[in-house]
Amino acid sequence: MNRPTAEQTAATDAFRAGEHLVIQAGAGTGKTTTLAMLAHHASPRGRPGRQGRYIAFNRAIARDAGQRFPGHVTCSTAHALAYASVGKDYQSRLNAPRQAGWRVGAALGIDSDVTVRIGARRVGNRALSYSALRTVTRFCQSADPELAAQHVPRLRGAESDVAHAQLTEIVLPFARKAWADLQHPEQGAVRFEHDHYLKMWALSEPRIPADFLLLDEAQDTNPVVEQVFAAQRGHAQLVLVGDSAQAIYGWRGARDVIGAFDGRRLTLSRSFRFGPALAEEANRWLAIVDAPIRLDGSPSLATELGRVLQPDAVLCRTNVGAMVEVIRQLERGCRVALAGGGGPLAALAQSAHDLRSGRRPSHPELMLFESWQELREYAECDPSGRDLQPLVELVTEHGTESLLRALDRLSAEERAEVTVSTAHRAKGREWPTVRIADDFTAPDDLDERGADGEPLPGPVNVAEARLAYVAVTRARIRLDIGGLSWINSHPAGDPRPDRPRESPCHDEVERDGG
Repeated sequence: MNRPTAEQTAATDAFRAGEHLVIQAGAGTGKTTTLAMLAHHASPRGRPGRQGRYIAFNRAIARDAGQRFPGHVTCSTAHALAYASVGKDYQSRLNAPRQAGWRVGAALGIDSDVTVRIGARRVGNRALSYSALRTVTRFCQSADPELAAQHVPRLRGAESDVAHAQLTEIVLPFARKAWADLQHPEQGAVRFEHDHYLKMWALSEPRIPADFLLLDEAQDTNPVVEQVFAAQRGHAQLVLVGDSAQAIYGWRGARDVIGAFDGRRLTLSRSFRFGPALAEEANRWLAIVDAPIRLDGSPSLATELGRVLQPDAVLCRTNVGAMVEVIRQLERGCRVALAGGGGPLAALAQSAHDLRSGRRPSHPELMLFESWQELREYAECDPSGRDLQPLVELVTEHGTESLLRALDRLSAEERAEVTVSTAHRAKGREWPTVRIADDFTAPDDLDERGADGEPLPGPVNVAEARLAYVAVTRARIRLDIGGLSWINSHPAGDPRPDRPRESPCHDEVERDGG
């Protein structure tokens, strides 16, 4: 085991003193290792034999932690805690077969022939059923005591406030009926999901039996888990560890709880994943998001920035971008893996195929569009549809049948030459060499012009900058910033504008082997 850094030693000392802690830990700085270090020093002055719990973001992290933490610390997810208390009573419903959302909607009273006009869109039973079930999910991820209007999602193609208010009025009664259906342990119309028993557990105001709690990946904590965790303060020492700059799951209900947590603030800034050159690149994005830390790269690692022709991984902004990259790599003759599998992309491609064939698509991204032409106009003319433009172009060039055949040719990661991933799925992972895909586009120009007559670049969206930070910090040996190279000429690109920078893509290197 490496000798602890000064920051890790400071965290250990503060933990032994019994303080509540919040630790900002940058990419590759050893968050879980530091928490394990704290757990091994879990006997503060005069309080021996304390029992602890480590709460992980997912089961894989919890399993790994179980091999690294001492025996007096139980490692699990929040869902595992909730299942032991509440979820086990719903086992028969958890094992129920899956069925289409519109069938569930029909059981809730959304007739199969129902169609309502919301704004310029015609919304059918499938979209209404999806919205009702998604409303329940969003409620379960929240800290709210009751299901209400703020939980109804906005539908693609009907994003305006007026359209959303119309949708809410229709959907909310069905969502409440679905939540009432879920209260029955033995049977019901709605498929019982893990988030359902997590919410029921939280509403019971549980007391977690532990002397200290360690919450990992705190920047991606759903409010429902935050609520339960914070409520343990009266009897347990609380420690949160996370990276606010990696808070990229707000779209699915997560919230960065680090900033508002009341505790002693510490940092982990030495990255063990990459060297100083990549740390400097990461710090550009940390400056844009106004993060409370800056990274130091490991002096023993000579991570480079430059062109990578055959990367181990290509990281994309969107699922559509990942589909474009998969096609590109297959056309080059590479064995390609897709992180997380091809299911989500196949579902999107199948819905595009249905739309082109004159059938209403079932995918949430496309379900409100009545024709392929309508989708094309939305992607080309509506700012909200900009990210669907690559899908339209891809389908126009290759056809949906070719896309579906290509997804059938994907390889397992252990046999692949290159892994394609969205930046969201790449979080927590690393590869020797990484290239950033082309769908990380620059912000739109402003209407104003500079002294040279050229349009001034618009500000960098903070959420996009967080995603870029995650993407650029996945490489260990070499990074090609590719689609993010626009940052080199953007005013926000260097937090120290008086310091000259070389372009990171000034040479080319080809990875050995296939």
